[in-house]
Amino acid sequence: MCPHRGLPGGLWWGDTDLFQVTENSLCPSPGAMSQALAKEVPQEEGERGSRRSSWGLLVTAGVGGTLVALYAVATPFVTPALRKVCLPFVPATAAQIQNVLKMLENRNGSLVDIGSGDGRVVIAAAKKGFQAVGYELNPWLVWYSRYCAWRDGVHQNTKFYISDLWKVSFSHYRNVVVFGVPQMMPQLEKKLEEELERHARVIACRFPFPCWIPDHTTGEGIDTVWAYDLKHSRRCETKSLEITPETES
Repeated sequence: MCPHRGLPGGLWWGDTDLFQVTENSLCPSPGAMSQALAKEVPQEEGERGSRRSSWGLLVTAGVGGTLVALYAVATPFVTPALRKVCLPFVPATAAQIQNVLKMLENRNGSLVDIGSGDGRVVIAAAKKGFQAVGYELNPWLVWYSRYCAWRDGVHQNTKFYISDLWKVSFSHYRNVVVFGVPQMMPQLEKKLEEELERHARVIACRFPFPCWIPDHTTGEGIDTVWAYDLKHSRRCETKSLEITPETES
């Protein structure tokens, strides 16, 4: 029974057609209600699906952007490690920098830091009056070094280049600083001996060169620094043995 069939004052609809019209308008039949609900439910589900799709796109874009950013930042750091002989970035300690500066006392002329990292050695040398240059393969570190040099007010006395140390000639530098690793020292020793002039000084940190005899040494442990004056240094004899054919007596 529809609660709206009775009219105010106790009157009832007597005409069937009129009753049906009123019935349909005031109390829809179950079929009509189902059709109305069927129209509303897909619309709500469509709106929810649209919202889910939008959130999904935003999440996907955010994750994708994060991965791209991480790849862009990490690649310059990881790529050198994939090389046969690489120079990884390990920041110089305050003691190492002081030991390097000690080895530069009474020296002048140009200075180069091979594998300059974040530029702290180059900047420290520039503050002592050197025209200092750094070569570094990682572009992020080079840009950061330039910023630090500008921040410390020595950008006019410093230069930083994005370059592979094996593709650079160091022939015009009087002072060379390198924080090397054992795997690269023999090859670098040969390269510097061929390129540098006799008045040059090479300062090695963390690891010494395998064949040169240091003229000066300072520091202890990982902070040890070796200074080599090329006019005094000598190389190991690495001549290959010549095999002479045996002669019949």
